[in-house]
Amino acid sequence: MRKLLLCFALAATILSVSGQAKKPILMVVPSDSYCDRNAFSQEYTDEAGNTRSISDYNKAFKSAESEELRLVISELSKIMADRGFPLKDLEQTLKSISQSNVELSMLQSSSSGSMVRESPIDVLKRTAQPDIIMDIDFSVKIRGPQRFITYNLRAVDAYTNKVITAVAGDGKPSASASIGLLLEEAVLNYMDDYTTALQNHFDDIFTNGREVVVVLRVWDNADVDFETDFEYMGETGMLGDIMDVWMDDNTVNSRFSRVSGTENTIRYEQVRIPLFKMSFGKERAIDARGFINGLGSMLKAEPFNIQSKVYERGLGEVWLILGEK
Repeated sequence: MRKLLLCFALAATILSVSGQAKKPILMVVPSDSYCDRNAFSQEYTDEAGNTRSISDYNKAFKSAESEELRLVISELSKIMADRGFPLKDLEQTLKSISQSNVELSMLQSSSSGSMVRESPIDVLKRTAQPDIIMDIDFSVKIRGPQRFITYNLRAVDAYTNKVITAVAGDGKPSASASIGLLLEEAVLNYMDDYTTALQNHFDDIFTNGREVVVVLRVWDNADVDFETDFEYMGETGMLGDIMDVWMDDNTVNSRFSRVSGTENTIRYEQVRIPLFKMSFGKERAIDARGFINGLGSMLKAEPFNIQSKVYERGLGEVWLILGEK
């Protein structure tokens, strides 16, 4: 009886921890190829003065082809929900962002009339940030009186930009089927394998940690760099080597790769961070920022006494810049 009770207690603990994890957010997004082909893009000039083009999803939903796009996204949402993978809706997320922009532009302090302070980086952060992007490229072809759909559907980890799984092909021609039905018939036979690959990816994250990139830098006015010596854990070593020790101690199964390092910059890739950490007396789900905050706290204390600033570069890359906040 005691063993049975212990088994129940262990199962309850596992379920409790699993329930705390941040569930992956999936979103269907029209691919860059689809947007380029239909002129759903906008140009911008980067900091180096180069002109670049990015997909404009708002333009896609306001175009003559938007009904086809909505039908395809709706059908994929239905198929995925039926298999236990509910999706976050792209169009509604874009509307929410637009409304937030309007509200922030009108918000003023009641005492001074000041506007909300927001840097360009803050504006950038107010965007949709799914964990998994279901990147869909499709087109409707005509063959005599019949139509058929050709498609390419990829699942991409938004943190690493790695393709998790993909399926592509042509649907059966039909003279009467809707776009949604054409897509359903085209992809239905492949979706079990597709969702199995997604589930395997989620299981790997839960077992081996989320994969991110960590970059350590120093401000140009800092009085330390990664070749500065410190005494740590009874030994004297360069700060860069101590950073390697911290990564080894705090990543899941010590899984990380130091791909480059100088006195001013260290870059780690394939960094497996845990899904949880103890925070304010409780085990809580964390992300890349929560992970690197632990290193920042260590550096703030003796013997280092180094202030630092955290900068999140998208979902899967975080920087810690040493010297000041």
